[in-house]
Amino acid sequence: MSDDSLDRYARQWRYEPLGRSGQARLGEGRALICGCGALGSVIANTLARAGVGYLRIVDRDFLELNNLQRQVLFDEEDVAARLPKAVAAATKLARINSEIEIEPLVADVDHRNILKLADSVDVILDGTDNFETRMLLNDTALRLDIPWIYGGCIGAEGQTMTVIPHQTACLRCVMREPPAPGETPTCDTAGILGSIVNVVASIQAAEAIKILSGNSDAIQAGLTIIDLWDNRLRQIGTQSIQSQEDCPACSGREAPWLQGDRGSQTAVLCGRNAVQLRSLEGQRLDLKHLAKKLAERGEVVQNKFLLRFTIEKFEFTLFPDGRAIVGGTDDVAEARAAFARFVGV
Repeated sequence: MSDDSLDRYARQWRYEPLGRSGQARLGEGRALICGCGALGSVIANTLARAGVGYLRIVDRDFLELNNLQRQVLFDEEDVAARLPKAVAAATKLARINSEIEIEPLVADVDHRNILKLADSVDVILDGTDNFETRMLLNDTALRLDIPWIYGGCIGAEGQTMTVIPHQTACLRCVMREPPAPGETPTCDTAGILGSIVNVVASIQAAEAIKILSGNSDAIQAGLTIIDLWDNRLRQIGTQSIQSQEDCPACSGREAPWLQGDRGSQTAVLCGRNAVQLRSLEGQRLDLKHLAKKLAERGEVVQNKFLLRFTIEKFEFTLFPDGRAIVGGTDDVAEARAAFARFVGV
């Protein structure tokens, strides 16, 4: 490491369990952050400041004012600029640490792209808001033998678990099936405190630093549950439920989310009164052509990342990768009907 780098991270590498050698390994480390909203923005901020050499940040969404309560990398100017979260995050992080490489990708993580997204990374971090994607990350981590770190928050409670394939329990060891729609509370129904986001994401980032610095033996091999309102912390060991034979994912018998057998083409976005529609064909959209077409019907705002079209109670946000976010409803059928009626691509 150069003298400048040693000085920059001095307060960190002087922590004896990390040391100079651990800091040097961080500089060579590569992390995939899936989702750059509440959890993901804290994770990305922490890892960039820690000197992780390469961050691939993938997020499907754009910024709104209500994100700022808990998404620490962003500000009102980013919201006004109508920027995708991945792009806004990369811009901020480049000003924080110009020595590292940051790759922002505006995309929805699914079975068609996850193997490419996870290619050549050393750890995968969960900044998502749904169990479909988490199960996909679990399948992918096991297939590629890459550690991944689950995290989730609602209200004042959060959970996190580090998975090292074939050494610790995986997510399906703990949860054979994801919760059914409507079975668990969402930030729409239960709200969320920014403080629990920071706590859970900081634990996730710390676990990633352990892995990337060559200290995987220091991870917490179990499920950690934190309730900040009641000031309670529980750590649940998972060794007793881990079984390479019993778990269909660990055994290699099943990877349904990775194979595309499980998972939908729609997603109700938490806290947004909006639905994401995903192109079944993976077709790309010509935003300039669409802007001219839709300007005759309603208000259109466009930049190189997205096109926003407002008509009646609906706000459609279209992305070049063929996705659309339909604002103004959380009903999937109504969103599909409105898209077909007003956009029709």
